Amino acid sequence: MKNGLEDVIAAETQLSDVDGEAGRLIIRGVSLDHLVRDSSYEAVAALLLDGLVERSFDEALLREWLASARIRVFNHAAAADAALLALPPVDVMRALIARLPDGDDFDTALSLLAAPAVFLPAVLRLRRGEDPIAPDPSLSHAADILRMLTGEKPTLEQVAALDTYLVTISDHGLNASTFASRVIASTKAGLTSSVLAALSALKGPLHGGAPGPVLDMLDAVGTPENADGWIRDALDRGERLMGFGHRIYRVRDPRADALKGALAPLIASGQVNGARGALAEAVETAVLAALTTRKPDRPLDVNVEFYTALLLEALGFPREDFTGVFAIGRTVGWLAHAREQALEGRLIRPRSVYIGPLPTAA
Repeated sequence: MKNGLEDVIAAETQLSDVDGEAGRLIIRGVSLDHLVRDSSYEAVAALLLDGLVERSFDEALLREWLASARIRVFNHAAAADAALLALPPVDVMRALIARLPDGDDFDTALSLLAAPAVFLPAVLRLRRGEDPIAPDPSLSHAADILRMLTGEKPTLEQVAALDTYLVTISDHGLNASTFASRVIASTKAGLTSSVLAALSALKGPLHGGAPGPVLDMLDAVGTPENADGWIRDALDRGERLMGFGHRIYRVRDPRADALKGALAPLIASGQVNGARGALAEAVETAVLAALTTRKPDRPLDVNVEFYTALLLEALGFPREDFTGVFAIGRTVGWLAHAREQALEGRLIRPRSVYIGPLPTAA
């Protein structure tokens, strides 16, 4: 038995492979560095869903169908009343997704793929007292998300940055939310049930809730000159440094470099404050130096959360709502795993070891 199922093999998958020793992520036979360089989110979604649904399609067709799905689910945003909007946005998203039919067909998958991208911008606008903006089917998924959020046409650099983020976090092995999706799918429940289970797992702070506090740390450090002293004091207090270390990776998280690269054009074009980028680099350098000295036997490096926080901040998403943006990109992975489990797997039913009291003999 391994508490937390560490290293326990629970599924065979053709979807993604996380090599923690080499710092490599492969999605459907393609390495992450190639995907972020050459592929849109729609292309990666088509790659992940290929062969797992009843229709054949390519990137262009999926882009067209996904745009139609965004329009289709937008009407559900009207159900976000005052009582719902008093909840955190990720909980409002969950309630709105629960309104969708719980089927296992491709149309259900498309609606679920579109739903977080439509619902999060709508909820954020409603909470600001603004009207939601209807989707524009002529735009790419990433471009439409940003337009629905801000009401303005995004720049090419902004679209490319969000597209890179969505590609980067589309799938990542058998993490907690993906495993939850597969467990539900193994019971032959519908895809909506699988996505709701996954989203519920994602909202936990040990899984999807960590990027926002990275910005709190940067704000507390303040300037690059303060980085070394602030990090030293934080470690002396036994505080966790947000954005560093990973359960699987023993070297640098490859997603961190992909997101750092996506930020560069925004900084170069003046769309992100260069001082913010310089502060992040100073903190990264200070943390890695301190961790190498203090914990030489424990490999800790930058993880996906560090540059996720900077990128999503630059794109205008509130830091407390980063979990919802994560769900936009990861839903395709949840759907692909749910379909793979339903088609090829068995009912997931592990055993437990009883350690409680035994009945007293008569």
